Amino acid sequence: MTATVRAGGGITRLSLTDALARGPEQWDAMLASSGSSSPFMRWAWHDAWASSASPEELRASFAILLSDSDVPSNGVLPLALRPVSFRRARPRALTWAIGSVGCPDHLDLPLSLDAPLEDVLPVLEALPWDLIVLGGVADPAPNVARLTEAFARRGFTVRRALLDTCPWIDLPDSWDAYLAGLSATRRQSIRRQERRLQREHAVTLTEYAPDRLDEGWQRLRSLHAARWNGPGVLGDSRLDCLLHRFSNELAASGELWLTTLDLDGVPVAAWHGFACGDTVYFYQSGRDPAHDSKSVGTTLMAAMIRRAIERGYRRFDLLRGDDSYKKDWGAVKRPIHEVVVFRPGWRGAWLRMLDWVGRRRARLRSRPEFAVAGD
Repeated sequence: MTATVRAGGGITRLSLTDALARGPEQWDAMLASSGSSSPFMRWAWHDAWASSASPEELRASFAILLSDSDVPSNGVLPLALRPVSFRRARPRALTWAIGSVGCPDHLDLPLSLDAPLEDVLPVLEALPWDLIVLGGVADPAPNVARLTEAFARRGFTVRRALLDTCPWIDLPDSWDAYLAGLSATRRQSIRRQERRLQREHAVTLTEYAPDRLDEGWQRLRSLHAARWNGPGVLGDSRLDCLLHRFSNELAASGELWLTTLDLDGVPVAAWHGFACGDTVYFYQSGRDPAHDSKSVGTTLMAAMIRRAIERGYRRFDLLRGDDSYKKDWGAVKRPIHEVVVFRPGWRGAWLRMLDWVGRRRARLRSRPEFAVAGD
């Protein structure tokens, strides 16, 4: 895709590949100025996604850069035009360039909060899409809100709905204060499990970033496969490529957390995550089922939370999914949303109707009286 500049300047559209080739400094500075610290909107995640994407996906992706007379680069919109499945239809959508691979969360546009967003609307409106579909949107996401409010003023219909939750733990100043906030049963269990391991084994934590990343990655893959009695999600070569590339990027800046819990020198549990801003994100893990009776996974998670507290982080994010174990760690539910923009006109009205019917059916099926045995 050849870069084009709108008459009058200020808006540049170019391929995502060309935008990434400019490097991370301006991109991540724009993200920081937006107030967001989501690792999934950083240059490194987009670069890793591009390294794992097919040529067709790369051709569909692009970036729109915003600037004004005072600030040469104060916003980037990394987007793609691609067909999506929507209520049994197959419309063409304007969506995040990175799609949904790897379940990116807490997303917002990497724009300074005073970027001239109104200027980009005619450029976006002229693109051949039926819908705008943005998933994994943060709460709050001020720049997505600014964009959709601007579209609404131009006669477009905007729908925002809860997509999922991303529970996180607000970290206190000390490990003891954190434990005091858990139930007595949970607190005693964590301490008892740790004491038992230390009594029966030589217990160590091994960090693999940055100098032993490949070794640590193989440990993670092996223990993840053991946990799931098969390759698990890391058996997806596309996701494995994306995560490995992303981990390499973060390892260079000291933000990768790739750790194993070793008993008598043998890794028995692995933990993969990353630190961005004041938050540590838990992404993936694995463990040897032969040691499940010793709760090695729980002990390693406790060690990572304790490390985050001792290093001064303020939040421990368990990312998408309302799994029951997250509540056991004292996590509080935080929403993420899906935002959909419908064009005016008959096709937009048709898609809105399909959306209304699909959402109503989902609500009805969630009622107990509509549950069918064997469903």
